[in-house]
Amino acid sequence: MTRSRTPRRLALLLTVLTALTTLGTATAATATAGTPAAASAAKPRAGELITVRLGELRPTQAALGHDQIRYKLGRYTSTKDEDRGKPNKKYDDWCEANGQGAAATVRPGARLDKPHRFTCTIPLGQETAASLAAMKTVVVGPRGRLHLTDGHHTFTSFLEMPDGGAHLKIRVRVTDNLSRLSERDFWRVMNDRGHLWLRDAADRPLTPAQLPTRLGLRTMADDPYRSLVYFTRDIGYRKPDLADGPAPEYLEFFWAQWLRTQPALDPARHDRTDLGTYLALIEDTARAMVALDPGTHLPGSGRTAAGLGRLDAFDSEEFAALSAPMSDSKPGKPAYALSYRSAPGCR
Repeated sequence: MTRSRTPRRLALLLTVLTALTTLGTATAATATAGTPAAASAAKPRAGELITVRLGELRPTQAALGHDQIRYKLGRYTSTKDEDRGKPNKKYDDWCEANGQGAAATVRPGARLDKPHRFTCTIPLGQETAASLAAMKTVVVGPRGRLHLTDGHHTFTSFLEMPDGGAHLKIRVRVTDNLSRLSERDFWRVMNDRGHLWLRDAADRPLTPAQLPTRLGLRTMADDPYRSLVYFTRDIGYRKPDLADGPAPEYLEFFWAQWLRTQPALDPARHDRTDLGTYLALIEDTARAMVALDPGTHLPGSGRTAAGLGRLDAFDSEEFAALSAPMSDSKPGKPAYALSYRSAPGCR
């Protein structure tokens, strides 16, 4: 798993002319028919956009950061965004994942499973290279199965919502069709191209046969290190932009592997149900990231700390925003996560 590959956005730029050429046909098909790809006789090619149901998507990793999901669910089920005169974050996230930018208008009674009740800033058929780059991606495998290569956290958040679920429809971008390959060759190619994270929630090796077959908090294990890395984004590290050069897939998991070598930052040693304690752990983690020599090679990644987006200095402004409690008009991500976790009936 030390092999890196061209990042999703760079790969998109290499194929965007093809995607934009076929976009009118693909968009019309998905907008009118909405036929799930697995049930369709079509064989989508790289660059095509297809409409799928969340329940059709097969994960290419075994674990998630459950607190990252809880943040999204806490925010989606809150009225904080609307109280500030903004659309609920779930509509922004749906529009972005669907290749349509952000939410533009939200009518009363809108739901994720009723997209005709809200609009996005980019109409269907007018997608741009940037909006296509933000879409989640799949590889078509043997038997036409759709293997999700990006978007596990976003789509699991949608799936766990009352107005989401396994039947929720969303568009995805096909990066390759490997359905012609045998099962054995398919998994070999997927691994060689860096499309798999074959480690469990405790960072132990897995085989492809041990990957879950569907998304969800019940089917995908919790890796608390993965959530910890997510919360330090833009405080201790930042996802490299195209101008910074190619970044490896599963960047956050590589940071999580490094965190496992730092006993003092073990999430199990900290009370992550208490906001103050959780924030202290996040701060310590981010400061440890920026304290790394930029040339330090992180285990398993084949990359340096700088290559994984390490910031030159701790971003105190971003940390202050992250630290806002639920009583604030704009709470921070950990506050949303803990609020959702403590709600009756929530996981």
